[in-house]
Amino acid sequence: MTTPLYSLSISARAVLDMHSLNNEGGEGNQIQTRMVNIVDAAGRLWNVNAVSGDMFKHIQAEHFFRIAKERVALPLCAGCREFNANRINADADFITRTKGMSDADTVDELLRTCALDDIAGILITEGGRSVPRKSVVEFGWVVGVPEHVQTDSYFHVKYASERSGEKRSEDREATTSGANLGQAIFHRPASSGVYAVVCHLELARIGFNDISQKYAISADERAQRTKALLESVLYTFMQPNGAMRSAQAPHLVDFSGVLSVSSGPTPAPTISPLKEDYAREIGNIQARLEAVSPGVVRLYDFASLGDFTGIVGDLLQTTAPYELKYA
Repeated sequence: MTTPLYSLSISARAVLDMHSLNNEGGEGNQIQTRMVNIVDAAGRLWNVNAVSGDMFKHIQAEHFFRIAKERVALPLCAGCREFNANRINADADFITRTKGMSDADTVDELLRTCALDDIAGILITEGGRSVPRKSVVEFGWVVGVPEHVQTDSYFHVKYASERSGEKRSEDREATTSGANLGQAIFHRPASSGVYAVVCHLELARIGFNDISQKYAISADERAQRTKALLESVLYTFMQPNGAMRSAQAPHLVDFSGVLSVSSGPTPAPTISPLKEDYAREIGNIQARLEAVSPGVVRLYDFASLGDFTGIVGDLLQTTAPYELKYA
């Protein structure tokens, strides 16, 4: 039995150790990690390590691209087939084909041409236009939970691989004098802790033209894109890519939380895991919604990445495209 899903939300806590997925740049020989200011439920201000939602959105888009290109054979524009950051704006044929079209017809053509631009959203700026397509996927910042995250800076040295006898002699003299010729000293950050994750998927909007208020693709095509999206989100948390993975691949120790789904025009509820009792609060919301929309919102608790994988796997088998009706 399949169930049409209107929306899906993920509220989770991830334990990540020794990672440096998102940095602000460098100053001298010191790489600076990303820090943000947040306010907790008691109104206290904290400065904590965080990974931007842009990073996770990029990770998800890359997984979706690979699924679409290599296995499901979903349509991709010329830009997205090369994973060009400009996406459909880099598709000269699309830009020429839609020249002179209304905004509504242009979005229709975009939805039929490219599944990735449908899912990830895009602003068409080529040809002197400004036509938006809002993303179906929303990622919040992945934020360290106050008093449960720590960032340290670690000393590294890069030595020259080949040096002459004269150069080695100079280095010995430099070491004696306290200088550091022939080697590069730098400091690299690494963060460990519990991180709050929020994500929302507007599944009913897949293939939907927000201007004309109609679907531009068939139900079968929307079903394929929905499954590819769910799979890409699963892989996003299974392999959180980002900066410095070659030497600081993150240790994903734990992933637990609540996945909520809605089978009607009621948003799948989410509460930030920065709140200690977020899971209980989501449960309370779902219970109260039963009086408003009986049976529409369902919750799935997961205590590990394995549990989360099982839940998403089941949804892949049972989810059908939701039909928004405005006509």
